[in-house]
Amino acid sequence: MQKEKLLMTPGPTMLPPEVLEVMRRQIIHHRTADFEKTWDELHENLKCVFKTKQHVMTMASSGTGAMEAAVVNLFSPGDKVLAVSIGAFGDRFADIASTFGLEVIKLSVEWGKSVNIRDIREILADDINKEIKGILITHNETSTGVSNDIEAVAALTKDTERLLAVDAISSMGGLEFKMDEWGVDCVVTGSQKALMAPPGLSFIALSEKGWSACEKSKMPRFYWDLRKYRKGLEKISENPPYTPAITAVLAQAEALKLMLEEGLDNVYARHKKFALAVQKGIKALGLELFPDEEVSSYIVTAVKAPEGVEIGKVIKMLNNRFDIMIAGGQKHLKGKIFRIGHCGYVNEFDIIKTFAALEQSLAAAGFAFEQGAGVKAVQAALF
Repeated sequence: MQKEKLLMTPGPTMLPPEVLEVMRRQIIHHRTADFEKTWDELHENLKCVFKTKQHVMTMASSGTGAMEAAVVNLFSPGDKVLAVSIGAFGDRFADIASTFGLEVIKLSVEWGKSVNIRDIREILADDINKEIKGILITHNETSTGVSNDIEAVAALTKDTERLLAVDAISSMGGLEFKMDEWGVDCVVTGSQKALMAPPGLSFIALSEKGWSACEKSKMPRFYWDLRKYRKGLEKISENPPYTPAITAVLAQAEALKLMLEEGLDNVYARHKKFALAVQKGIKALGLELFPDEEVSSYIVTAVKAPEGVEIGKVIKMLNNRFDIMIAGGQKHLKGKIFRIGHCGYVNEFDIIKTFAALEQSLAAAGFAFEQGAGVKAVQAALF
């Protein structure tokens, strides 16, 4: 008998019942007092999550749309930027910048590792004429299960004219992020991961330095023109400027209320606890983490596929027999790793259930290990 699919992927993630309830309601019009109230509450709560006094703007797009919005609002054609890539989504940020005519200096890091701050510092030090206008970087790279130290990167740009644009699509709401305190100039994220809402919304915030760059940018933009969204939030013009994804907005507003009721520090602690439990379970099975343990993500755990096991069959069995979805590797890591997501609306028993099914699937694929060792280790870490 088919059961509800459990998504233990990096995104989209499972939705709380309260969010599902909001989504089943009849649509409302966006030019009404009821929607305006929800819209305003949403954006005040987003400021709390971003840890910023700046406006956080909402757009109907995937996180990639917000990445594009960052590029076209902060820079002009021909500007030179440093794109730091530790995986597939770092590559994407660099590709977007190249598409819009920026001169991209790419710092590519071996997949499975985080960027060495010294390498960024050396590149900036060699830029004697200050031609590098900004840095593009990913906070949490879901393709490799690695997190970067954004606070340390921000220290290199905070008191300079250079901009720092951060892809926090998978990390926002799951990892601590202090936009204003750290001095980050642009942050983008999406609704479908740690923020516990359905796909379809992206969010972006700019610092004062970022807004100054936005005014100077010569990049063509219409829908992505962040000045229009800011005018709406400041009540200078219609708010929002275009028809929003109304049901997704209502769902996200509800999800943020749940997060703030739990308390952001508790949310971050929960993500860390679950990640460390998953790591212990993986080790107990005799498997190896893909990234260095000290930079392993609290959002998604990437694991090396065991020798002699066709990991695609393991992933397929988890999905088809046990109704649990995990993710495989991307690009050159396909067939070489698997990834267990544990962000957003996840609880202890979801993780235990996943490990019980993972053990059965690995055994069926011919992998030898002590039955029950993973589940036992996870339970010991969680309770």
